[in-house]
Amino acid sequence: MIKIKLSDLLGKNKMTQKSLSDLTGIRPATISQMYYEESKRIDVRHLNNICKVFDCEISELLEYIPDEKK
Repeated sequence: MIKIKLSDLLGKNKMTQKSLSDLTGIRPATISQMYYEESKRIDVRHLNNICKVFDCEISELLEYIPDEKK
């Protein structure tokens, strides 16, 4: 499973979803889907723009969590 840690980054940087949308040019609905981890796919340009705004590595935005084996 891939965890989208956008809510963590926004909280850490005291930024709103709207502010991030304004700074990146990403639609507010897309930011919201990422925030609530409802995204099915993410455009690489969006990841790039978010990392630029937060001056962060991709690993600070996305985290791989192995699925539990049954």
